[in-house]
Amino acid sequence: MNDDVRNIVLGLVATGISASLGWLARTYVWRRRLRRTQAFFGLPDNSESLLVVNRDAGGPELTVSRNDVFALLELSALIKDCHAHARVVTHDAAQQGFGERTEFCLGGPASNRRMAAHLASLVPGVRVNTDGEPGPDRGAFRIGGETHRLEKGLSEHVLLARLTMGRDTRPVFLFCGQRAITNQAATRYLARHHARLHRKYGTGSFVLLLKVVNSQAYGPDVVELVADVTRAARTPLPETAAADTAAQRVSTTFTGT
Repeated sequence: MNDDVRNIVLGLVATGISASLGWLARTYVWRRRLRRTQAFFGLPDNSESLLVVNRDAGGPELTVSRNDVFALLELSALIKDCHAHARVVTHDAAQQGFGERTEFCLGGPASNRRMAAHLASLVPGVRVNTDGEPGPDRGAFRIGGETHRLEKGLSEHVLLARLTMGRDTRPVFLFCGQRAITNQAATRYLARHHARLHRKYGTGSFVLLLKVVNSQAYGPDVVELVADVTRAARTPLPETAAADTAAQRVSTTFTGT
């Protein structure tokens, strides 16, 4: 073998080794990113998740808003990327606990009974005005001592939350919006920013208040983070705490007698 042939063979070997190392490095980075995403969503390989769908607040019981359908598609893509499976259930058929499988719950408490239950038990510091009569506070969020009103098509709010009840439990994701388009905006925000949210919160709980700006012109694409309201949302409102205390006193009184 002369020098030219030897140099060609060595070059090919070096190229093959470099390509193999590059492929291994890319595979390692991809798998590491996948495992982080799976940990954030609580979706290991071949796991099952629940998509709890609401009904259109302005339509019949089985009607799902067009924007909520788009939101479900956004979530389905995230679940598929985690190599997991999704099962769609209606809000009044999801009669089971939480923590065994990841749950994505969509819609406000007026159109989603399960969302109403989650708000009461997991984020007692949040109140949503579900009054059907027209008025300035219709659909408004009260979080802590602040009220966030709905300006249809101009300024609309949605809660995006990741909540867990323990270290080894799967998370519940809430997308509680003042309108269907805000639910879609929250799912799109999660799809775009889940890596950043994982870096900040890890696999812990958080509650974010988002604002959808000028949806009549921009749809669900322009979203602003108003605040991290985790502490306020998970702290019972004063009247709730007072009611619980009164109920406890009544129970103690009857027990004592």
